[in-house]
Amino acid sequence: MVIKTDELPAAAPADSAREPSSQAGGKGRPGAAELPSVMLLNGDCPESLKKEEGPAEPPRENGLDETEPGEETTGQEVIVIQDTGFSVKILAPGIEPFSLQVSPQEMVQEIHQVLMDREDTCHRTCFSLHLDGNMLDHFSELRSVEGLQEGSVLRVVEEPYTVREARIHVRHVRDLLKSLDPSDAFNGVDCNSLSFLSVFTDGDLGDSGKRKKGLEMDPIDCTPPEYILPGSRERPLCPLQPQNRDWKPLQCLKVLTMSGWNPPPGNRRMHGDLMYLFVITAEDRQVSITASTRGFYLNQSTAYHFNPKPASPRFLSHSLVELLNQISPTFKKNFAALQKKRVQRHPFERIATPFQVYSWTAPQAEHAMDCVRAEDAYTSRLGYEEHIPGQTRDWNEELQTTRELPRKNLPERLLRERAIFKVHSDFTAAATRGAMAVIDGNVMAINPSEETKMQMFIWNNIFFSLGFDVRDHYKDFGGDVAAYVAPTNDLNGVRTYNAVDVEGLYTLGTVVVDYRGYRVTAQSIIPGILERDQEQSVIYGSIDFGKTVVSHPRYLELLERTSRPLKILRHRVLNDRDEEVELCSSVECKGIIGNDGRHYILDLLRTFPPDLNFLPVPGEALPEECTRAGFPRAHRHKLCCLRQELVDAFVEHRYLLFMKLAALQLMQQKASKVESPTSLENGDAPSSESKPEDPPAPEAGGEAEGSNASGLAKVKELAETIASDDGTADPRSREVIRNACKAVGSISSTAFDVRFNPDIFSPGVRFPESCQEEVRDQKQLLKDAAAFLLSCQIPGLKIGIGELITRSAKHIFKTYLQGVELSGLSAAISHFLNCFLSSYPNPVAHLPADELISKKRNRRRRNRPPGAADNTAWAIMTPQELWKNICQEAKNYFDFSLECETVDQAVETYGLQKITLLREISLKTGIQILLKEYSFDSRHKPAFTEEDVLNIFPVVKHVNPKASDAFHFFQSGQAKVQQGFLKEGCELINEALNLFNNVYGAMHVEICACLRLLARLHYIMGDYAEALSNQQKAVLMSERVMGIEHPNTIQEYMHLALYCFASSQLSTALSLLYRARYLTLLVFGEDHPEMALLDNNIGLVLHGVMEYDLSLRFLENALAVSTKYHGPKSLKVALSHHLVARVYESKAEFRSALQHEKEGYTIYKTQLGEDHEKTKESSEYLKCLTQQAVALQRTMNEIYRNGSSANIPPLKFTAPSMASVLEQLNVINGILFIPLSQKDLENLKAEVARRQQLQEASRNRDKAEEPMATEPEPVGASEDAATQPPAAKDPSSPSLQG
Repeated sequence: MVIKTDELPAAAPADSAREPSSQAGGKGRPGAAELPSVMLLNGDCPESLKKEEGPAEPPRENGLDETEPGEETTGQEVIVIQDTGFSVKILAPGIEPFSLQVSPQEMVQEIHQVLMDREDTCHRTCFSLHLDGNMLDHFSELRSVEGLQEGSVLRVVEEPYTVREARIHVRHVRDLLKSLDPSDAFNGVDCNSLSFLSVFTDGDLGDSGKRKKGLEMDPIDCTPPEYILPGSRERPLCPLQPQNRDWKPLQCLKVLTMSGWNPPPGNRRMHGDLMYLFVITAEDRQVSITASTRGFYLNQSTAYHFNPKPASPRFLSHSLVELLNQISPTFKKNFAALQKKRVQRHPFERIATPFQVYSWTAPQAEHAMDCVRAEDAYTSRLGYEEHIPGQTRDWNEELQTTRELPRKNLPERLLRERAIFKVHSDFTAAATRGAMAVIDGNVMAINPSEETKMQMFIWNNIFFSLGFDVRDHYKDFGGDVAAYVAPTNDLNGVRTYNAVDVEGLYTLGTVVVDYRGYRVTAQSIIPGILERDQEQSVIYGSIDFGKTVVSHPRYLELLERTSRPLKILRHRVLNDRDEEVELCSSVECKGIIGNDGRHYILDLLRTFPPDLNFLPVPGEALPEECTRAGFPRAHRHKLCCLRQELVDAFVEHRYLLFMKLAALQLMQQKASKVESPTSLENGDAPSSESKPEDPPAPEAGGEAEGSNASGLAKVKELAETIASDDGTADPRSREVIRNACKAVGSISSTAFDVRFNPDIFSPGVRFPESCQEEVRDQKQLLKDAAAFLLSCQIPGLKIGIGELITRSAKHIFKTYLQGVELSGLSAAISHFLNCFLSSYPNPVAHLPADELISKKRNRRRRNRPPGAADNTAWAIMTPQELWKNICQEAKNYFDFSLECETVDQAVETYGLQKITLLREISLKTGIQILLKEYSFDSRHKPAFTEEDVLNIFPVVKHVNPKASDAFHFFQSGQAKVQQGFLKEGCELINEALNLFNNVYGAMHVEICACLRLLARLHYIMGDYAEALSNQQKAVLMSERVMGIEHPNTIQEYMHLALYCFASSQLSTALSLLYRARYLTLLVFGEDHPEMALLDNNIGLVLHGVMEYDLSLRFLENALAVSTKYHGPKSLKVALSHHLVARVYESKAEFRSALQHEKEGYTIYKTQLGEDHEKTKESSEYLKCLTQQAVALQRTMNEIYRNGSSANIPPLKFTAPSMASVLEQLNVINGILFIPLSQKDLENLKAEVARRQQLQEASRNRDKAEEPMATEPEPVGASEDAATQPPAAKDPSSPSLQG
């Protein structure tokens, strides 16, 4: 059980304004050296949190031994302690002493970071900290520093510079000068990305959250821009990236750059000169500066004359900023203002993200001089000097060493996972850079004499290969098409084996990069692999798809440990000499022992079983569900496989079927025992008459639902007894389990265990005669999985026509781009976009030779793009031809017939938007276009010109290492919340947030989910300020790590708007909802089911501020959308009618109100019955409306009769109260508060006590081998809903918690 203090502070990176930018001005990610801020008292941890095997889901054995993540762990108790912080006093030169809160686990270098970020000390980089005259070691923890305690004084001492320190200082000053400049985010460098939340909240919500509550009815402007209103056809692009006021840069300097006089000559080095800088101040004064060991001073050099002597004023400053303050009044004023603004920004707006996020649009930007950027681009440095001086990183060694770190207890696992995550994100960044360099032609091939398609490259200790079928390796699988798909399949295999994380089994660092139409695979290099032939190296698997196959006992032992979590069957195949070879993976999976003695596996492209719907095999018939839908269909390649999620869903489905079949037989046995005690019939498996896909009808058992539940519990107990094989189960029960196992295709006859043989249906793989029965069963299992995909999974998915069109266009664009020279890229891309999206009938492509006239014709350069001549075939494409190809591609690839010949027909026929198609194709292919309004529909000029295409980015796929312990805490917290235990859930989620921060740093998708759930819990528990603070972080993080218009970000905006409304920040709530609606319009268009929820939210808030007509426009649109997607009789539509009726009531239009409420009442009555509380509520409201309508009519009659002398009692038209609006907002957003009486509370306490006693009893009875495994809730426990704790249930949170 987790014991914690009530208030757990979140770990430093999330809450404090510390920005963990590396000291070298590099990326802000915590290094592996920092220690976790959560320690364990007993240093040990429940087995269930050890991640020996199984991916990051709660441990379970293929459906058996299911565990509830919400149950408390037994075994040793994890006691998490938070070391309490203390404050120290900092004495820095030139400023007043100040105190700083620190934590004992922090390192000394973290105080350095804080000082480099603070407004008054940010210009210092080269200093040490002294306590009582002793210098503190950079990398030691504060708790290990002798004499450091509450109130200690730390003195900042300036240190002499070295060349490295001087470079770091200049880089840091440049970063400070650029700290508000978004150009790095638009250019997609240094893990910067965009965030626009502050534009809509006018700064930080935290401060405004403390406003007095009396502002509810202050006049606020509620009218949205025209393009946000329902029914508007306008879809502008510019509001996507509103110009932030802070971006108007305060110019501090005109130029800061390295001088051409670098490096200093020998005689000046001996005077302490390290390097020279050239500066032009805002006042146009040109100065030359020397960086020396003692600091910075002006010298007398000019652009053409070298004179290193000091110039006047003869002022030496340890900081470059102090020197510039002396010589430029504008610098002094603007730099101070800039730093003030910088520290006011939310830390999450400036911390680097773990992986680069690219923006598909950007405004026109001035290209300014930047010494650091120029130096990074043109020196031979690989950008890693700061980490490991003078050498490139050995990526393979780093990736494998971090995996070998110990993982016995929580602190060790946190350290290990943090190191793994850090190396992976660094490797991904390096691999992306290298892949771009390879395609741009800036890297020399290791086999330069071969054809460009076949070339391979090594850069920065990473191996790069192109996605072409070299040497007909994939000839039988689809040639180049298969070679293009194989890398992503392989990456999925690497992800999966990494998640299982078996000690002693190693995979390669793998990143797949799509750039300029090419696919590049980047891999770390196995030590020694380049020196020997592949045939000699491979000691397990096959290098020729199953003709020659070898095996190795150590590999079998290692892979056997992955077979259960990955559901892979150990099997035998025949090699070319007809010998049986045993494998525990697909044949292509190769095992190589590196020179470092590690066992590597690679080529994991067939980790998952094949999808038979796209693999016609002669003589093999698929189930009826498949043939009915027109399967199997021939595909372009034979590497189609089932996704891991599908395999898991299929096994889960089979497990439920297994339980039902066994329960049914047990009941039949029980019934037959009652009828004739002497008879010993064997309730035979229903599998003989019913297909395993059809679960037996519940009435077959002839028993009530409750007994069905207890039957399942009995089966579970029975299955565990038989699996433990202690001989206590009677033969008839064994027969029940055996029959159920056989019916669902389990490989064991005593327990449920479904696994797949990945080599079934592989061309060229042969199986021994002795295995024919097993092979037949496996073939049937794969056919069942193919049918399950069609009948159960796919009906739950919806794929848009727009997605079909953009994917088809992407396939065509890929080959189109491969023929384009670098100088013709922007012309080619803009021409493609015109053919794809512009209504202009005949766009003309501009060939790149137009701009410059060459004296003599260039001979053909060696350095052309891989696999293409310098051709201009792309220039002759026409819109008609492109759309014909798109329709053909949609038919060939997706078997979908598009009924359109032009973009305008497609938009008209399928209700699409050109702006959405533009966004989709840009994201899928990496195009970045200029932020402006495009006239797609003009028939007089093309929509795009060359100048509109700003950049082309890589699209990167990589491994996402997980924080397993944090994930378990998060899941347990979610489970607690679902059971209604909010406070315990909140504590677990807080703990998860701490651990996530420890592993990932401050920015990550999973931290975002954590913050969202915390915000929701605080909101339900009534702490609105805390809800606002957490949700604000969730929005910022979602914008930064997922993208400013990602569907997840849109949802986060909606949640934040709700919490703002609850905190009486009405205008902020509205502007957030309008932003969410604009983004939804841009990404999906008006016709989307989510639009109903969004418009209901907007309509309710407008109702609350008495903007009735505007409110009705949104609410009536929501009603129309709900009716379209959920049917006119759905409960969602009933609620929509009620919301509309309330607004009509406020307008005193009772006839309309009654009409809508009657519609709602009818739906409630037919769906829920007369006696349901919803029906009764609606009925009451109808009465109330009728009375008001009658009263109004009376008054009107009185006026007609008596004219102006009528004696009229004043009519009461009340504005809706904020509380009632908030109540409705909670309802539509799925937040239910359940009031409980005192009696309910007592019952609840008794029930909780009873369950705890039961748990104790069962724990004592059997010390479970899995400490986290406890009985799941019985299926029929529906009374739970009534016995929830008083606070609340949050039924929608599971669906929203990602």
